[in-house]
Amino acid sequence: MPERHVVDTFVTLVESGRFIEALQRYYHPSAVVWENQQKSRIGLEALIENEQLVLNTFTTVKGHAVQVMVDGDHVVIQWHFEFANDAARLSLDEIAVQQWVDGKIVHERFYYDPAQLRPESARPVAADSAQEAVSS
Repeated sequence: MPERHVVDTFVTLVESGRFIEALQRYYHPSAVVWENQQKSRIGLEALIENEQLVLNTFTTVKGHAVQVMVDGDHVVIQWHFEFANDAARLSLDEIAVQQWVDGKIVHERFYYDPAQLRPESARPVAADSAQEAVSS
């Protein structure tokens, strides 16, 4: 069961834009992450690779935990993210449901409305690449 201060430190890392560090510190080496109903990413290396893709696609990525609930080995975080580059802006509200073991996230599933992945303003090509980066 993760202690509340451990979860709060994880959230603080994400909110401060230290996404890769959050992955390295708090995800188990064989963690499985599901993006909505899409295929899972398995293993820390795949998680870091995907996060780097998102960070390379957008010049700005900001996250804020609206609500955090801890119940035994399970954590639920309501996130609000803003993604932006010269061609697109995306706002994403999502729920992350996590299972923690020995202070590490071993399983996580994100739930959100995929319609949010349509950029607010983008050229057609940029819209496709922005959606692919966030949902991969």
